[in-house]
Amino acid sequence: MQTFFGMILGALLLACGVYVYDSMQTSSVANGEVATTKRTIVNWDVAKADWDALRDRAHKDWVRISSK
Repeated sequence: MQTFFGMILGALLLACGVYVYDSMQTSSVANGEVATTKRTIVNWDVAKADWDALRDRAHKDWVRISSK
């Protein structure tokens, strides 16, 4: 159980760390007006679209299964 909790906690910490890093890379406040834009680690638009698709599919499947 501790190993499973550690894996979940590690994944959450990794995702939060990458999000903070990407936020600092693309922030005009952190980099100034003349700073060049740097590439982020994660394409957050694609990640959000994939997450929304997964959430919608899970909801549709739940409705389908629970209606039986």
